[in-house]
Amino acid sequence: MNEPPEHPSLLIVDDDTVFCDVLSKAMSKRGFDVSYAHTITSALEKIESVMPEYAIIDLKLSDESGLILVDKIKRLDPGTRIVMLTGYASIATAVEAIKLGATHYLAKPVDVNDIMAAFERTTGDTEVPISAHPLTVGRLEWEYIHRILAENNNNISVTARILNMHRRTLQRKLAKKPI
Repeated sequence: MNEPPEHPSLLIVDDDTVFCDVLSKAMSKRGFDVSYAHTITSALEKIESVMPEYAIIDLKLSDESGLILVDKIKRLDPGTRIVMLTGYASIATAVEAIKLGATHYLAKPVDVNDIMAAFERTTGDTEVPISAHPLTVGRLEWEYIHRILAENNNNISVTARILNMHRRTLQRKLAKKPI
């Protein structure tokens, strides 16, 4: 007898439990065998027991960076397709996610069809439209602050010194969503 094909495994890592539940159900309907985690520690435990073929990872997991998981998963299995999601999209984190091995980087809110399309994308797109609107000064500042922060391993004190900014001022700016 022919056995039905095995469902591809998918790991969702996001600290928003409601989002995980909704996305898990939607991806199960699309044929994935879904598991999820809400912290880096629990995600690493799941990865050790079953390496996923696909992963959806949030960039900001409480006070930790989902980039840690992208790096770990790609080191263990370079074939895993990873989509990084974030509500705090920036050029710096997008570049780092792709350098570490993410297949794609999507800004929230995102729909399941966008995620499915991102999993399928294996090459760049020379036809992607170029925006006619340059970044605002506020957005450029936000991008610059996050780039310096990333270069300093997310150390707020060091970043504040480099930016010649009070630590609390920097923390307030970091708490804001991108402009």
